[in-house]
Amino acid sequence: MKVQDIVDKLGLKVCSGSAGLNREIEGGYTSDLLSDVMGNADENQVWITLQTHKNIMAIASLKELAAIILVKGYEPEADAAEQSNVEGIPILSSEEEAFELTGKLFDLLKK
Repeated sequence: MKVQDIVDKLGLKVCSGSAGLNREIEGGYTSDLLSDVMGNADENQVWITLQTHKNIMAIASLKELAAIILVKGYEPEADAAEQSNVEGIPILSSEEEAFELTGKLFDLLKK
């Protein structure tokens, strides 16, 4: 499944990094603790978080994540969005809480 597929199926807003919408997704990880994501997320996963600052892009780049989804309608800070565009790692936004969104993403990816 590609990032664009989850954008369409989950009704996500593309905030930045649209050049990476064709990235392949192999799983997901939900956490708001950067060190947890750095230590446990895997390449090509989608990261669900409420963090919006530039450091999310440092982690996403280091871990080669497919995309970041911000919950509760949050949008990335300007410097995070700028880095997302430079690196082509999409930052997406959902109005849903992390719990609901994680369940929906899990259901999509297990098919």
